[in-house]
Amino acid sequence: MGLFSSPTPYHGQVYSDLRKQAQTSGHPFIDTDFPPDDKSLFYTKGKLAGVEWKRPKDICENPKLFVEGTSSGDVSQGQLGNCWFVAAASCLANEKAIWQKVIPNHKDQEWDDQHPEKYGGIFHFQFWRYGEWIDVVIDDFLPTIGGQLCFVHSTSKNEFWSALLEKAYAKLFGCYEALDGGSLEEALTDFTGGIAEDINIKEGQYATDTVKQMELWDMAYKEIQRRSLMAAAIPAQSADEMEAKTDTGLVKGHAYGITAVKKVPLEGTGLFNFFKKDKIKMVRLRNPWGGVEWTGAFSDGSPEWEKIGKGDREKLGLTFEDDGEFWMTFDDFCTYFTNMAICRVVNTSFFSLHKAWWEAKFHGAWKNPMRAGGCLNNKDTFLRNPQYVFKITDEEDEVMISLMQKSGRGDGDPDKLTVGFSIMKVEENRRYRVHRPQEIVKSSAFRNSRSIFLRHTLKKGRYVLLPCTFEPGKEGQFLLRMYTSSDNDAREIIRDLPPPDLWMPCFLQTDPQQVAHIVVKNAVGLERQDTAEGGADPYCIISCEGEKVTTPVQKDTLNPGWDTAAIFYRKKPLTKPVKVQIWNSNNIRDEFMGQAIFVATEPCESKILEVDLYGRKNEKATKKPGKLIVEMTICKEVDAL
Repeated sequence: MGLFSSPTPYHGQVYSDLRKQAQTSGHPFIDTDFPPDDKSLFYTKGKLAGVEWKRPKDICENPKLFVEGTSSGDVSQGQLGNCWFVAAASCLANEKAIWQKVIPNHKDQEWDDQHPEKYGGIFHFQFWRYGEWIDVVIDDFLPTIGGQLCFVHSTSKNEFWSALLEKAYAKLFGCYEALDGGSLEEALTDFTGGIAEDINIKEGQYATDTVKQMELWDMAYKEIQRRSLMAAAIPAQSADEMEAKTDTGLVKGHAYGITAVKKVPLEGTGLFNFFKKDKIKMVRLRNPWGGVEWTGAFSDGSPEWEKIGKGDREKLGLTFEDDGEFWMTFDDFCTYFTNMAICRVVNTSFFSLHKAWWEAKFHGAWKNPMRAGGCLNNKDTFLRNPQYVFKITDEEDEVMISLMQKSGRGDGDPDKLTVGFSIMKVEENRRYRVHRPQEIVKSSAFRNSRSIFLRHTLKKGRYVLLPCTFEPGKEGQFLLRMYTSSDNDAREIIRDLPPPDLWMPCFLQTDPQQVAHIVVKNAVGLERQDTAEGGADPYCIISCEGEKVTTPVQKDTLNPGWDTAAIFYRKKPLTKPVKVQIWNSNNIRDEFMGQAIFVATEPCESKILEVDLYGRKNEKATKKPGKLIVEMTICKEVDAL
């Protein structure tokens, strides 16, 4: 479900109906589903003394939803430890298309001085949750102490969009306390429906590895153009480190929204003469608390800014205010920040100018006894997990995968599991569940967090993805999303074995007698087919009982390697052999080069066979140049593979 899909009313509360009731009755809306009392503040007993719930009109004169639009400066943190939420809201404020989805019909929700009768004390916001948009209705009672907002607030005293947004988000998760400590990626995902990636800058050595730093810069520069939301942080390692200020003015435990990624031309003489015609890579960040800013190179008022031309400074909108927003070089960014989050609002429309992705989305569950097998460490049960088959049709493709477990939020959630997934390379015609582990090409990290993200390049072929809990026997629900550059034909594999043929009478039905797994590895010494330097462009057709698999074409070689696997459930192994034909790819008509026929019916395990090639039709007994090498496994237990 995309960014602009119709929302589902949260707890059945329909905003338009409730607003009309409040306007008609003349009594501002009071939300009994999230009442203005301590139950909406905390799971436990009240932790703030003297809290009074007030409507905006009782907090200030002339309250407004927005004052001069939205900006990252509109969101300042209060007494909750939710800078992760505040940083995400700051990013949100910079993207009009996104915040207008999260804050729908914002003009209609605004206080109207000319028509005070429109006021109903009710607002609504929309968040993405597990594949759908949820419309959350709230009243406008806000917690205050001494007439001041307790939690998120705007720098403009009469602007309330950020405080009301926080209240709606707190309602979605049960109470304000649920927002105390959390994940930046979670909030970014909930605001956009995108997929969030957490990058550990320190562990990835982006500060010292110039190649990796360039790759990270290219990605950040590209993603900001695509309107992705980004932020960075230096996590506190202990309670004592929370809010600790580093020597360079950065604050541990705070999430900084990344509001711009730019290449800026440098001017000048002396030290900067070297850079005269070059551009320096820079990022702009914002600390939601404001006030505390970066003090290193290119900090507010630093001499480095004199080397930036006046016109470029104006383009950057450069101001030196104590507002928490600042610039730094990307090299310094990688040196001083520890973590970076990127939330991609994935474009699935092939009619846009930006890169488009094919999306596959599945709601699934880990359930005993046959779908909760645990991770790869549990060799006997690992394959007893949900399995999803997909294909890569390009020579290689960068795949993005997000696994989100459906649980509450916060580290203390007892229902949250340690989860991850593994990707297995399988046969090109795999349609039924895998019963024996095959090559694992990539596994994600396993974490006790709501979402697991993986970005990885896969080669052309067919794969099976297994989402799993770390320990076997753990039950839970999840949302799996996968994005590829081309159609991935992804689907869940439900059946263990081929079903009966519905069009054949029961008395003629035949069950598979064995299963054959063949890997066509390579060929050597094939016959030259053309005058080109390589001599041939060979490929194979592997067939058995009406089913066939075609390998990729290997260009300009008489000694091709394919490493292509196929699986066949054989009903008539004595009369229907496995056949491998080698053909030369040609623009006009492909040319037959030779074939090998495998009548093997006896069980064998990963048996390597090097066989001669023969002709076909009237030349079946005629030997052809070259040898074919295959690996064969045959099992009488048809669910063994």
